[in-house]
Amino acid sequence: MNTTPIRTIIVDDELAARETLRTYLIKYCTGIEIIGEASDVPSAISIINELKPALVFLDVEMPFGNAFDVLENTAEIGFETIFITAFSEYAIKAFNFSASYYILKPVDIQDLLKAVTKVKSLLSQKSTPNVSQILYENFKYPENKKLVLPTTNGFEVVLVKNIIRLSGSSNYTEIYLIDGKKKVVSRILKVFEDMLSDQGFMRIHKSHIINLEHIKSYHKGKGGSIELTDGSEVEVSPNKKQELLALFK
Repeated sequence: MNTTPIRTIIVDDELAARETLRTYLIKYCTGIEIIGEASDVPSAISIINELKPALVFLDVEMPFGNAFDVLENTAEIGFETIFITAFSEYAIKAFNFSASYYILKPVDIQDLLKAVTKVKSLLSQKSTPNVSQILYENFKYPENKKLVLPTTNGFEVVLVKNIIRLSGSSNYTEIYLIDGKKKVVSRILKVFEDMLSDQGFMRIHKSHIINLEHIKSYHKGKGGSIELTDGSEVEVSPNKKQELLALFK
């Protein structure tokens, strides 16, 4: 078992916030070595490039910039990130998309412990993707947005535009891709509805979300059904019929 401490940097513009987080990490989180702190974007970029940490606690909003400015200007995103943020629906949606870890302000000890435990697990798995890198790429290249899917062994990454449809059953969601592959994820369909609703996807039934770009034809009926480009046919709920058809008028 690797017992090497995780080299960690804290970035937050508020001194009190940095002191609180430092105290919590020292007192409650074993295996964390705090090697530096920064209070703004330029100093964060400098210290990260110089010290090359394995983990950065990164405040999302700071004077003269934000967390994405830090990620964009570090020489290489070779570290994992735990984001610290006041509640922001947009930010949290972005984090969930890439499976990034975040803690809401004020920092709760239990939330901190959960985030650190998850990052430790991720760092111990050499083959898993760097979710901080994926978050940055999603921010920089939204036309090629990637979705990180948790699996029993770690994560898988898929391009959103390569998803044809999603089908939900109980606590699981099946994701069908243009290459014919199917991914099964232990998340309810509502999670993906919230993430994909502004990405050209629509929930047309309690059990189905479709990529509107992959609609091949519509077949009439009480609710009707949609044929998709992979040849599958998906039922449309009657209460979604008019909303769906309105998209094509």
